[in-house]
Amino acid sequence: ARGPSTFIPLGEIPQEGGESSLPQLLEAFVSAGRVDHVAMVMGLHPQYLSSFWKTQYLLLRMDGPLPYHKRHYIAIMAAARHRCSYLVGLHMREFLQVGGSPAWLQGLHCAPQKLRNLNEINKLLAHRPWLVTKEHIEALLRPGQDSWSLAELVQALVLLTHYHSLASFIFGCGIRPEGEQDVGSSCWAPSAHSNSSPASGDSVGGSGGTDAMQEVEVLVERMKLLQENQLEEEGVTQEEMATRFELEKTESLLVPSSDVLDPSLQSNIRCFLEDPEFGYKDFTRRGEQAPPTFRAQ
Repeated sequence: ARGPSTFIPLGEIPQEGGESSLPQLLEAFVSAGRVDHVAMVMGLHPQYLSSFWKTQYLLLRMDGPLPYHKRHYIAIMAAARHRCSYLVGLHMREFLQVGGSPAWLQGLHCAPQKLRNLNEINKLLAHRPWLVTKEHIEALLRPGQDSWSLAELVQALVLLTHYHSLASFIFGCGIRPEGEQDVGSSCWAPSAHSNSSPASGDSVGGSGGTDAMQEVEVLVERMKLLQENQLEEEGVTQEEMATRFELEKTESLLVPSSDVLDPSLQSNIRCFLEDPEFGYKDFTRRGEQAPPTFRAQ
C-alpha cells in the first residue's frame, strides 16, 4: 500500500488506531477536520506534532488581524515560491472553504494590491533572507490605501516563514499527495459548490515522485563512490572532498536550475509567482565579498 511518505515505510508511520501518537492525531483531526499525511509522518515525533498543530491552529483559525481567507492566500504565495504543489493545492481548497474569491486563484495579478505588495519580501524570505532590510518593512507600513498595519504585517510574515519551512519539511519527508490530490493532479480541486476552478487545468503527471526518488538514488550512489574513493586515496583533503561534493551536487537534478521554469511546471503554481527566476544564490562564496548581513552570536 502507498503510504503518506515516499521515503518512510508505511509500517513505521503511526496510524489513527495506534496508541503512541493517538492524542496528537486526534488533536490534528479536531483542528483540521482530518488527519493528513503531514500529521501522520510528523506523528513519529508526537511532542513536535502537538506543538506544530497548536501553531497551525493559532495561525489559521484563531482571532487575529488578518481575515481567514487572506491567511490561506498568503500560505499559497509562500508555498508557490518553493513550487510546493501539495501546500498550494491544500490552501486553494481551504481558501475557497472560508469564503475566498475564486477569481483570486487565477493568479497573483488578480489579488488585491495589498497582498501583491508582499511579493518582494516573500521572495526574499524564501530564497535570500539576508537581503531583507528595514526599508522593505517601511515600504509595507507606509500610509496609503494599500498599506499594512504593524499587527497585520507581523502575522503575514510569520505565515510566510512558517510555510517556507513547511514546504521544506514536505519535500524532505517525501510527503505524498492525498486522495483527490493523487488523481492526475498534485493540487486539490476546488469544492464542487465553489462554482470555480483554478486558472488552468495543467498539472504534472504522477511520475514526479518516482523521478524524485530516482534523482535521490543517483545522488546517494555518487556520494558513496566519493567516500570510497576517499578511502582509497589517502592524500585527499577535506577541502578537495567538499569541492567534489559541490560539483556532484551541482550536476545533480536535485539542484533547481532554469529548467524548473519550463512549461511542464503547473501554471496553477506559476500564476502565483512574480519574478519566478529569482532563487537562492550562495552568499558565502570564497574569494568574493559577501553582502552585508545581520549576524548574531
